[in-house]
Amino acid sequence: MHGAAAHSEALFLFQIVLLVVVGRLFGELMVRIGQPSIMGQIIGGILLGPSVLGYFAPGVEAAIFPQVDAQKSMTEAVAQLGILFLLLLAGMETDLGLAMRLRRSAASISLAGIVVPFTCGFVLGELMPQHLVPNPDQRIVTSLFMGTALAISSVKIVATVVREMDFLRRNIGQLIVASAIIDDTIGWVVIAFTFSLAKSGTIDLASIGTSVFGTLVFMVVSFTIGRRLVFEIIRLTNDNFKSDLPVLSAIIAIMGAMAMLTDMIGVHTVLGAFVAGILVGESPILTRQIDTQLRGLTTALFMPVFFGLTGLKTDIGVLFERDALLLTLGLIVVASIGKFGGAFVGARLSGLSRAEALALGSGMNARGSTEVIIATIGLSVGVLNEQLFSAIVAMALVTTMAMPATLRWALRRLPLREEEENRLLKEDFEAASFLNRFERPLLTVDLSTGGDLAGRLAANFALARATPLTILNVEESEDKTSAPENTEDNKTSDFREKTEAFATRLRERSVRPKEEGDESAKADGIHVTARHRDGAEVTDVLKDSAEKGHDLLFVGVDPVSAESGGFSRRVSRLVAGFASTVAIVVSREGRTPVSDNELRILIPITDTERSIRAVEFGCALARPSGGAVSVIYILEPNEAQQRPRFGREESGHAAAFERIDEISAQTGVKITKTLQEGSSAEVAVLRHARRGRYNLLIVGVSRRAGERLSYGRIADTLLDTSDRSIVFVETEQA
Repeated sequence: MHGAAAHSEALFLFQIVLLVVVGRLFGELMVRIGQPSIMGQIIGGILLGPSVLGYFAPGVEAAIFPQVDAQKSMTEAVAQLGILFLLLLAGMETDLGLAMRLRRSAASISLAGIVVPFTCGFVLGELMPQHLVPNPDQRIVTSLFMGTALAISSVKIVATVVREMDFLRRNIGQLIVASAIIDDTIGWVVIAFTFSLAKSGTIDLASIGTSVFGTLVFMVVSFTIGRRLVFEIIRLTNDNFKSDLPVLSAIIAIMGAMAMLTDMIGVHTVLGAFVAGILVGESPILTRQIDTQLRGLTTALFMPVFFGLTGLKTDIGVLFERDALLLTLGLIVVASIGKFGGAFVGARLSGLSRAEALALGSGMNARGSTEVIIATIGLSVGVLNEQLFSAIVAMALVTTMAMPATLRWALRRLPLREEEENRLLKEDFEAASFLNRFERPLLTVDLSTGGDLAGRLAANFALARATPLTILNVEESEDKTSAPENTEDNKTSDFREKTEAFATRLRERSVRPKEEGDESAKADGIHVTARHRDGAEVTDVLKDSAEKGHDLLFVGVDPVSAESGGFSRRVSRLVAGFASTVAIVVSREGRTPVSDNELRILIPITDTERSIRAVEFGCALARPSGGAVSVIYILEPNEAQQRPRFGREESGHAAAFERIDEISAQTGVKITKTLQEGSSAEVAVLRHARRGRYNLLIVGVSRRAGERLSYGRIADTLLDTSDRSIVFVETEQA
């Protein structure tokens, strides 16, 4: 018995490694010829299964994949996990914002593209010979599975192909993906109900009603309370756990819990996993890290195993029987014509041109992973037999492999419109922006005047960038530990209350009316969290915060300057303790704007990338409140010809002003430009600030090496002599 167990474990490992290696090799081959990698994984499984290896070497195939229930259950368990992880990843890739922006056209295209092929598939299922139906008493369920398999596009395949063809950002590419998102969402709800019907075996109106009501409640709760709950779980796990990859474990737990909930209400677990993926993908923090971790695990292990096993279950030989062959050909024809025709009609009804409708019809005609999962579910519950399963897999392979060529042909016929060109330019600007690297700002304050200004500016930044904000109170009073224990407890409690109150004020003041056309600002304000030190050293907390994903530190403490000049030891300590970008806020008494809409920002610039990034930063601070932004370029004779010119031939200030105009156009913030000569940049800047009554200077700086914090001569001089509030933002690291 022990030897048999050891043999089964070794064989299981061999099966998994074989499926991963073969799937990777054939997936690579498919990618190189312009096809999705999962096609290679399915083909690899077909080659290892009864269709090829089993035909030419049945003994070898039986030895590697024996038909033993205990052995099969081990790989099936991995495959079932694979389904959930695939749906989790598909949900994370689902852009609900895109679907909402294009909801009218996408809904029309998606619904027409679902109804026509679904009806055709259902009718085909009702008319096919009885000997092809595994359970004639459940023919209606079989027909529903076939209709769904023909109707639903695979958002993963569609998005992958459109992305690889560099059309994802085009209007038509976004519309194809948005329609596929709606397709997928409707599809998983339908398949969940169909699965419920398959389990009960009969059309029980009470059971179906319970499932429908339960699903509606599940969806409503998920996208209201659940969205906030998932974000809080991710944040709390990330911020409080010390072990490796805690967020990944939390997401798996979220996926499992939601999958079990959908199972409890009588629908398939895939719906819970898919919705969990959508909520995780909408989390405002750590999305890049989460995506990388989950994608690596899913792509390297679960995808090749699941799709490889799908190929193993597919016996091409059974399709050569007359009825099965005709059914397969019928499925391919009905699926292609029905999907293409439905999407084409929906596109035309939405007012799109003939060329656009052709592209949409071509793009929506990819099944791939979705149909394979549907077929696997149908086979597992007994409403599909081996012939129907193989026919659906063959249909999925053919339609998916035909889609890239037909879509390329259709897209070549679409010219780039002016509106579309402007949007693409804006997206290119956002992708290359200095601000795009920041997902989670951290604000360190001591509840002084400087802390109040830093809090307001940090809240503006978080509002403009739609990111959460974390507050860390670094008042010196918490460091004192000489008081009696009970007194110290009272101080700590008071300290926490003041920090929470500060967070509440920022949260409340960030709630502003959303301006028309402003998609970055959130009408319901920002998410503000207070982090408490609880006696820990500030530098340790800052180091831990950077490791937990905080990538921008706002410093708002008093005093900022040392009596002997330069930055104080306290500020130097805070900056040195944070291993990422820092923005130091210097508040000047009497020169701080009373309200955010009174912000008058002046940004000294040169033709360096550092100062241009400071302008982007300034626009982010001014945009939510409508503050004014101006730039001043000081022509210094000894320096004007020595700085980089972005690879351009024109003069430095002309190149810089051209970049400023681009920032203004893309952010919607009006920027006033001034060109002035002067031998001392800092003196000229301060003179212009006083004359123009500016109340905030933003200076792009880079940290200089050395024990003492310094950003160079000009920055140090402004710190010591300016009567205006300043933000020194590190736009370059030394």
